[in-house]
Amino acid sequence: MIRAGEPVFVDTGAWVAMALSKDPLHVRAVQEWSNLQRSGARLFTSVPIILETFTFIDRNAERSAAITWKDSLDTVPRLRILDVMARDLARVWSYFDRKDLHKLSAVDATTFVLMTSAGIRYAFTFDHHFVSAGFRLIG
Repeated sequence: MIRAGEPVFVDTGAWVAMALSKDPLHVRAVQEWSNLQRSGARLFTSVPIILETFTFIDRNAERSAAITWKDSLDTVPRLRILDVMARDLARVWSYFDRKDLHKLSAVDATTFVLMTSAGIRYAFTFDHHFVSAGFRLIG
């Protein structure tokens, strides 16, 4: 169980699973989201995750679903959106030298840098690259 105030990063897979009722992880994602809300976790996501999620929903559902999802972010309590700075990119590329992170996306590597910089240990995701990178999964 997450403690009140614990920082948790919300990844693309979690946002997509919650937004699309036909996603195979939808029920599980909605339950975990409810748990996070009840726990009082401080939620984080990032500009790249928002862009990736919007694009995925737009391409796999309807544009209106993507816009509804984007607009819903304004109503999420305790959500902070992290920016990516040019100085973060130098640290992103080092993740691609790791053999245990096969098929890693640049967005995931960027997320790892942002999470590390912000001191976030937990990720609401279904992507096991996060475990390999040293983070704890929720989801």
